[in-house]
Amino acid sequence: MVHCKPKTSTYIALSLILLALVAGLVSTLGHFASQRTYPIWLYLSVTVLLTVVILMLLVKMMAGFKTISAGDGKIVTMLPLRNQTKVYPLAEVIAWDEEKVVANKREFRQLTIVFSDKNSFTISNHEHVNYDDFFKYLIKKLPNKRPKQKAKQ
Repeated sequence: MVHCKPKTSTYIALSLILLALVAGLVSTLGHFASQRTYPIWLYLSVTVLLTVVILMLLVKMMAGFKTISAGDGKIVTMLPLRNQTKVYPLAEVIAWDEEKVVANKREFRQLTIVFSDKNSFTISNHEHVNYDDFFKYLIKKLPNKRPKQKAKQ
């Protein structure tokens, strides 16, 4: 069975950035509480900006924490933060497609799978482990569910 889960290194890097942002927010609030050497509008704008960025990063981390497994004629999707696990037989896959983008001499690939209950699941090669194995599994088991590729213009 092929298991695709988020890369640990991605979440470590995002967590370090999140800690730096929280430290900046705490520092700003501490400076305001003790010294108040800057105008109030500066404290308010920095605090609001840092809070919004922290919340966006947290939402991105929580929404991106999902796993998908394939094997034995089924696909299992897990969303741990929602406590939700769904098992789909391969017959319930309506379509799947891979999107490729080349930027800064690196290839970013994203795989989207659409199921019969209109749920879709998206993974990428830079954020998930075993992406290539999962892609090969889909090519082997569901080649007719992939839309025909458009001709390059």
